[in-house]
Amino acid sequence: MKTIRRRAFLLQALGTSAAGVLWPLCPATRTAADESHSLKMAATGTSTPDADLLNQARRIHQAALIVDSHVDIFGTQYATPQLDPGVDNPDLRCDLVKMAAGGVDGVFLAVYTGQGPRNSEAYREVHAKALKLLEAIRRVPRQYPDRCERALSPDDVERIVKSGRRAIMIGMENGYPIGTDLANVEKFYHLGVRYITLSHNGHNQICDSCIPKAELGDKAGEHNGLSPFGRQVVAEMNRLGMMIDVSHVASTSLRDVLALSKAPIIASHSGCKAIYSHPRNLDDDELRALAAGGGVVQVVTVPEFLKKPVSEETADATIEDFMDHLDHAVKVAGIDHVGIGSDFDGGGGVPGFNNHAESLDVTVALLQRGYSQTDIEKIWGGNLLRVWREVQKLGGR
Repeated sequence: MKTIRRRAFLLQALGTSAAGVLWPLCPATRTAADESHSLKMAATGTSTPDADLLNQARRIHQAALIVDSHVDIFGTQYATPQLDPGVDNPDLRCDLVKMAAGGVDGVFLAVYTGQGPRNSEAYREVHAKALKLLEAIRRVPRQYPDRCERALSPDDVERIVKSGRRAIMIGMENGYPIGTDLANVEKFYHLGVRYITLSHNGHNQICDSCIPKAELGDKAGEHNGLSPFGRQVVAEMNRLGMMIDVSHVASTSLRDVLALSKAPIIASHSGCKAIYSHPRNLDDDELRALAAGGGVVQVVTVPEFLKKPVSEETADATIEDFMDHLDHAVKVAGIDHVGIGSDFDGGGGVPGFNNHAESLDVTVALLQRGYSQTDIEKIWGGNLLRVWREVQKLGGR
C-alpha cells in the first residue's frame, strides 16, 4: 500500500493544486477535469464511468503498485537540457511529471540499440553506444534524487514507492551490445540492467528475430532459434538472476528459451496474435507456454501491433483495442501472467492511454470489463514483480 505522503509529493512535484491535473487521485467531487475525462472516454469508444465507478477506480489505482515494463528514452541526449524528463515534456509520453500525475510508481527505461552488422568493429561501436544510453538513464535519479531512485530489485521498488518517489529500472532492448563476449552480460547486470530483450528487428548473434532484416542479409531462420552463444547467454542470465525478455524474438527462439531457461521469462511489450496477427505478437500456444513456465506477458500499446491500420499513415487503435489484447492474454495465459508494457516513446500510445498521465483510464477500463481490485493490482505490477523476485531467487540474488 502507498503512504499518505504520496499525495503531498504529487502536488509538490507538479506545483499544482488538487483541482488541476491531479484530479484522478483526488476526492470525488465533480470537476471540469471529470468532464474532460468523460469526453475523452466517449471519443475512444469507452463508456463513460459513473461517479461511483470512477471513485472506485481512484481508490484501486492509489492502492496498486503501478509499474510499466517498457519505455524508450530517445537516445543519449535523454536527461539533458535537450530532453529533460523532470518536466512535463511535450516530447515525451513518459516523464516524472506525467508519472506522478497518473500515479505510475515505476518504469523500466530501455537501452535500445537497433540491429546492425555482426563484426568486431560493429560490436565495439554498439557496446559503446549502450554504455552512453545506460549513463543517460542513470542521470535521471542523480538529477532528481528527491523524486526518483534507481531500483535494482523488487524490494527496492517497494521501498522507493513508500518514500513517495518513482522507481527507475533499466532494461536492455536487443542483446546486440553483448557482442560475443559472455562477460558483458555480467557487466551490464552490474551497471543496473535487469532484463535483456534477446533480439530486436533482425537476427543477431544470440537468436533469430521475429522480423528478419533483408538489408542485413537475414533469411527466415538463421539459427533456427537460439545460437550456441545464445544458449550461453540464457544460462548466464539465469545465473545472474536477470530476466530474459522474449519480445521481438522468433517463435523458434521463444521455444528454445522456454526449454532452456530455469527461471520464468517475460515478454516486456507484446500483443496477442489471435486478436491481430502481427509478427510481434504471441500466439495462444506461446501464451500458454510462457504462463506454464511462470512467466508474464506485458501487453503493449503500439497501435500497429493492436489493430490493422486503416492506411499506411494511420493506425486507428484505441484503448479498447489495447484492452481486447489484455483480455485475451488473461483468458489464455491466466490472470497471474499478464501485465502492461506500454512502449511509450518507442511507438506506443493510443487514444485513452496516450501517456502516463492517463494511466487511471486503464484502471477504469479494467473495472468496466469486470476485473477485481486484486486482478488489477496483479496486472499493474504485481505479476511482473513476482516474476522478477523468482528470477532473482533462482539466480541466488
